[in-house]
Amino acid sequence: MYRVAMRTTFCALAAVSVVLALGACGESSQDKAKNTVCDARADISKQIDALKGLTPATVTKDAVTQPLNAIKNDLTDITGAQSDLSSDRRSQIQAANKAFTSSIQQISSQFLKSLSASDAKAQLTTAVQQLEASYTSTLARVNCG
Repeated sequence: MYRVAMRTTFCALAAVSVVLALGACGESSQDKAKNTVCDARADISKQIDALKGLTPATVTKDAVTQPLNAIKNDLTDITGAQSDLSSDRRSQIQAANKAFTSSIQQISSQFLKSLSASDAKAQLTTAVQQLEASYTSTLARVNCG
């Protein structure tokens, strides 16, 4: 009788342990949102590097608009993830995203209006410096560790 009770208790504990272990495998919505924000932030940095790497020979409207569009998509991803973040992180991300979005819109509209072959590299250099400074003071400060 004692063995049967012990075996039943052991089996019940093992089943509970398995259920708890499987439940812990899922990612919370906060974790998913944080990962989305951090992935987007990393891609924004990559796109800024791509813009910085353009040379007078490689500056074309497409070479500029593709990274800018990727950045805009990343900002959309960040906006979509905000509601699932903790309140402290959400406030930080909203402020950073708002400031950076404003910068990217301003820089995009100024740069793309007057893109000509003769002054494209000079304008691009200035625009990318502004974009990088905005990123550094906003989204780069978000802790993804």
